[in-house]
Amino acid sequence: MALASSINCAEIDLTADFRDQFLLTFQHMLLARVLEEKLGSLYRAGGRIVGGVYLGKGQEAFSAALGIQLRKGRDIYGPLIRDQAGRIAFGEPIIDTVRTYLGAVTGPMRGRDGNIHRGRPKEGHMAMISHLGSLLSVVAGGLFARRLAGTLADSIGATSIGDGGTSTGAFHEGLNMAAVEKLPIIVSIANNQYAYSTPNTRQYACENLVDRAAGYGVEGVTVDATDLASCLKAFRAAAARARAGGGPQMIVGTLLRLSGHGEHDDASYIPDTKRQAAAARDCLQVAENFARDHGWMSSSDLRELHEEVRRNVDQTVSKVSKEPAPDPFKENWQALSCAELVEGQHEA
Repeated sequence: MALASSINCAEIDLTADFRDQFLLTFQHMLLARVLEEKLGSLYRAGGRIVGGVYLGKGQEAFSAALGIQLRKGRDIYGPLIRDQAGRIAFGEPIIDTVRTYLGAVTGPMRGRDGNIHRGRPKEGHMAMISHLGSLLSVVAGGLFARRLAGTLADSIGATSIGDGGTSTGAFHEGLNMAAVEKLPIIVSIANNQYAYSTPNTRQYACENLVDRAAGYGVEGVTVDATDLASCLKAFRAAAARARAGGGPQMIVGTLLRLSGHGEHDDASYIPDTKRQAAAARDCLQVAENFARDHGWMSSSDLRELHEEVRRNVDQTVSKVSKEPAPDPFKENWQALSCAELVEGQHEA
């Protein structure tokens, strides 16, 4: 097992392949940002969205850089509430997102479940249970099941968690199992420095969360999560190690989310000194500057992309707004997808 290491932008090899992945990932980040801004606006308008809205503003680079490494239909992804960018990079169409938030019957959850619990498990896109460690066990279990069935091949799994969630029993149990079984899983830890309003200093005693990797016998890497280039290098390498049999990979990204815990939280507990630190940079702006500085996109290209993305989001919301909600008198409300397993219909 390698010691914990860190990655910075100065180490990036700017090949054509890296450039192409950077630009594609940036587009996913921008789409996620604009989409979530629209969802936040609908939430604040009242009546359009049932339930809470939890934005990933400032986490898009870290999230999308992981999602872009995965293959929809072959790998397993367990995203969390602030992984809109990762979901898009993995291949989730934004119409699935909007249909779920607006409760349309045409959505993947058919308007029956909370807006953050959407997924398509048959495609390897796990529906979120909880953001407090549960998805680590789900993804690890999915990989282990494939191994037992002889269908794992070069598949990998990935999931995300916040700094606060790493203190839960579910996180420990899931990562311990993954380490013992040497499962090909990437665990991304978005260290937002606050678990809701609890600072890192009240969460763990080690110097850095990546120090925990050694205790589990897994490889750990730290990265500046505001820097897309560094995030891509870290996750590209982690995915390659996992596919090659290197076992679990832990990536800890340092950032300060640019919004509160949810749209109901103004994050007034965060001091101004934190908001002025490097970890509070806007990853979207950092990525734009990087692309422009390297001649990959011009200011005109960026303006056109912003306009195109906004049109896409507006058109999607307009379309879904006209779609029906579930009709309680016509829906089949059975909880299980297989009719033969519904209670009272199965014969022993």
